Amino acid sequence: MKRLVTMVLVLVLVAVASVAQAADKPDPTGTWKWTVQMGDQSREMTLKLKLEGEKLTGAMVGRNDQETPIQEAKYKDGEVSFKVVREREGRKMTTTYTGKVSDDTIKGKVEFQGRDQARSRDWEAKRVKEEEKKQPAQ
Repeated sequence: MKRLVTMVLVLVLVAVASVAQAADKPDPTGTWKWTVQMGDQSREMTLKLKLEGEKLTGAMVGRNDQETPIQEAKYKDGEVSFKVVREREGRKMTTTYTGKVSDDTIKGKVEFQGRDQARSRDWEAKRVKEEEKKQPAQ
């Protein structure tokens, strides 16, 4: 009988630890925003992510709310990575994002091809809260 009680307690502790560990993993699902400085202009960027099991999908929102699907998206151990491919004037441009999700922030690097060379810069996105989504644009 003691053995049975001990086994049940061990199983309960393992289950509680598993739930707590799963709750500790940040979830990238949501809408993320950040600002990019381009010369003397600043531009607000918007990213929508959705994690279903192991599969990460999403889209980068551009001008006129046009969504460009992300590609090669991965999420593991709090690390997110994906590519955004856009075409302008017949040229394809690929931007690669990597970052670490922590609560309501993603911090990482964005890499892209500049005029003649690869470039990178830091990026930091903040998750949009539900109440912010519901507010009308001003």
